[in-house]
Amino acid sequence: MDVETAAPSDSAPQAEPEREPTGPGRTHWLRVARETADDLATDAVARDQAAKPPFDEVSRLRESGLLSLLVPAGSGGGGADWATAYAVVREIAAADAAVAQLLGTHYFVSWSARLLTGPSAAAELERRSAAEQWCWGGGFARQDPPLILARTAGGQRLEGRQSYVTGVLVADRIAVRAVRAGTGEPLAVAVDPARHGVAVDAQDDPFGQRLAAGGGVEFASVAVTADDVLGSLSAEEDVLSPMASLASPLGRLMSVQLRLGLAEGVLAEAREYSRAGRRPWQPEWPAGSPQDPHVLAAYGELTVLTRSASALAGQALEALQGGLARGDDLGYEECAEISALAAVAEVAASTAVRESTTRALDVIGPRSASARLGLDRFWRNARAHTLYEPVAPRLRDVGDYYLNGTHPPFTLPV
Repeated sequence: MDVETAAPSDSAPQAEPEREPTGPGRTHWLRVARETADDLATDAVARDQAAKPPFDEVSRLRESGLLSLLVPAGSGGGGADWATAYAVVREIAAADAAVAQLLGTHYFVSWSARLLTGPSAAAELERRSAAEQWCWGGGFARQDPPLILARTAGGQRLEGRQSYVTGVLVADRIAVRAVRAGTGEPLAVAVDPARHGVAVDAQDDPFGQRLAAGGGVEFASVAVTADDVLGSLSAEEDVLSPMASLASPLGRLMSVQLRLGLAEGVLAEAREYSRAGRRPWQPEWPAGSPQDPHVLAAYGELTVLTRSASALAGQALEALQGGLARGDDLGYEECAEISALAAVAEVAASTAVRESTTRALDVIGPRSASARLGLDRFWRNARAHTLYEPVAPRLRDVGDYYLNGTHPPFTLPV
């Protein structure tokens, strides 16, 4: 067995066989992802330290064609499946986790229209998104206080403030969660940030995920059309179909890929330093020796953690693909199993990324404190992401499901 940490693309879950008539195929998109990741890696430290809104990074994604990856080829997109999208995000996360979060959020919120609205409306939205190369930002997690969608004499109006929205600083469309005034029904709403009444501001000095374009957005009596309302986010089983419920594990598995990419990225960089002979311990070993027992043990443990999490992510993805393929035949029990598997993978990936981004610095030793090397960005990015997406609720969901058979709740990532 090769004990080296696998490259993200090698360890990422495998997709179904390519179907060239519907798009370029998985091989093409993984090659594009590697090229994009290599490009981002060349100045990742400088861009992280500058912490400017990622307009240039979005341009790189747009030029590569990755923004329209999940749009059907017949609608002008890449025609790829979710296994490919996850692998792309994981590849890029190894080089720049903030840009990977931006891209993963774009995939999730833009594709969610397929689960929440009618086929014709979703197809038209995807066609426009691909034609105009929109970058989507936002999220459907619960907010307190919530955004309010109210009916007025002039139509519908959106009011309120959402404190943190991924991608909001560079987005062409913002997808958010709002509640219907009077009924309290939660709804997914897509808004053009250029619309009158929308005001965007940057997040105050984040220590991690600085290039995820996160910020706050204020909606002051913003006009909303019927086409802007993507659908209901109600967790009631008579409203939310099993198919629509897959939005929860779909989003959570994107978080899993981001964490795995971070873990693999920091281990790959640490490995380069170890191979160059830089060792913090055991001076009796000859300079350049790769046989330091402390270093070997650390790499062994972190490799096991990361590959175990990768295997669990693969199981969850396989179950998710099966659920998506069943369509309207999917049942609530099957959806619950998929959600539980996604939660298991999320917990494992969180452990792997926390351990890897912390202990890799120990492996490298004092040199890892150098701002010039920028290795701290892996820890900062991982910590910032897991603060917004803690694992304690997922552990409770898994325990309640396996002990009591309780279906995991319909929760959506930030």
